Amino acid sequence: MEQRLVSSWSNVHSSVPPSFVQPLECRPGKVTNPSSKTIPLIDLGGHDHAHTILQILKASEEYGFFQVINHGVSKDLMDEAFNIFQEFHAMPPKEKISECSRDPNGINCKIYASSENYKIDAVQYWKDTLTHPCPPSGEFMEFWPQKPPKYREVVGKYTQELNKLGHEILEMLCEGLGLKLEYFIGELSENPVILGHHFPPCPEPSLTLGLAKHRDPTIITILLQDQEVHGLQILKDDEWIPVEPIPNALVVNIGLILQIITNGRLVGAEHRVVTNSKSVRTSVAYFIYPSFSRMIEPAKELVDGNNPPIYKSMSFGEFRKKFYDKGPKIEQVLQS
Repeated sequence: MEQRLVSSWSNVHSSVPPSFVQPLECRPGKVTNPSSKTIPLIDLGGHDHAHTILQILKASEEYGFFQVINHGVSKDLMDEAFNIFQEFHAMPPKEKISECSRDPNGINCKIYASSENYKIDAVQYWKDTLTHPCPPSGEFMEFWPQKPPKYREVVGKYTQELNKLGHEILEMLCEGLGLKLEYFIGELSENPVILGHHFPPCPEPSLTLGLAKHRDPTIITILLQDQEVHGLQILKDDEWIPVEPIPNALVVNIGLILQIITNGRLVGAEHRVVTNSKSVRTSVAYFIYPSFSRMIEPAKELVDGNNPPIYKSMSFGEFRKKFYDKGPKIEQVLQS
């Protein structure tokens, strides 16, 4: 495992290993920043609640992505969380692996290279990821890393705040869609997971990717971006748009599960991560997942004779398996 981590060997390579070279049609080519286009920026601290809801709904329908400011998560806590993941990934490989080895089942805290599908991926991705569940109950915390010092304290506080923010955003979406405010409370959002991504500098960024084009298998994702290094891009009207880092902002994107629940009204936008040759890039993603037994299907309030369900009903556990088995072809499998 130690030698598999991209951070263990990337600095000694002057070229991208063949297993990381993307097919021609997937390569990012020359990446230029910034772009004249950008995703919506929404102020959650505004006094016109109805207007804020309309902004969130419109961004979710047209882009599937938006950034939020005045979201209630303090800058100090965001900085602490970002720094703790940077510190973790800067530790020696053996120490990182050891810190992720407390769970005998190997599922409640892990570090992996490329993707969770490493063994079957035809092409590898230029990143390492630390991930573990982070439910508000504090369950599974005994499996979290204890190093760097204060990891559990900082990540515990940060994920508690993101749990509140996630429910606030979902409630506003419910208002805009005409669903009960508590629609996503409970089984649909009780299984959050944190992912700390580490993208080392890459000798040939035009040949590889940090993350391939994909939609998140979530209800929503809340992302803490690197403020210094670009990398995240979304696909809009057949054009890749960089998601510009904005001070104290968090990036929110609609997941494929929410696209299903809204019967396609909200867009689980495709996005990817490009690499660069000079700087390490860190990002921290908060994935809001349902419980594995929860059925995923279009909300009954959003379908009728004129708008029939376009997605099959299945448990989240079944959905997740299909998502990782089918990759880019997942939507064909999900549709009725």
